[in-house]
Amino acid sequence: MPLRRMLAGSLLLVGILAVAGCSRQPAPGKPYFGLASHYGPEWDGRRTASGETFRNSELTAAHKTLPFDSKVRVTLLSTQKSVVVRINDRGPYVKGREIDLSDEAARRIGLDRHGVAEVLIEVLEKGKGRYISPAKRKAAPPKKEEGKKPPRQAASTPDPDPKSLESLI
Repeated sequence: MPLRRMLAGSLLLVGILAVAGCSRQPAPGKPYFGLASHYGPEWDGRRTASGETFRNSELTAAHKTLPFDSKVRVTLLSTQKSVVVRINDRGPYVKGREIDLSDEAARRIGLDRHGVAEVLIEVLEKGKGRYISPAKRKAAPPKKEEGKKPPRQAASTPDPDPKSLESLI
């Protein structure tokens, strides 16, 4: 009986380690193929999953599993043109698609004329997963400098001098 438990425990441990080793995150230096699409103009100015404001004019992309700030080279197979993008969002949320490019990135490789096309994806550098928390998304007020008084604001009208008023009477 103890031998059977040890064997079952060992098999369970091997299974857990095998699953843990099968990460869905692409590894740097191991290119893979997938379908790419691009954002539409309606996404410009919206918040991304990283907390940044999305700009269609920047070279950015959405990926389901890569850490934020990862650098990825995307090559459109039909044109052999490539672009390096920074991951700053999650998605695409359409089955079978691997990456969503900003309009500028799509334009540079010719994906804007295809809509969806097969690409080669190469992870150049994994990011640190930087995320901007909701509390830090608003502009922070200026910091006070130690030992300095805040500047006085000028009054809209100066206070009258009592002595000058006596001369008017």
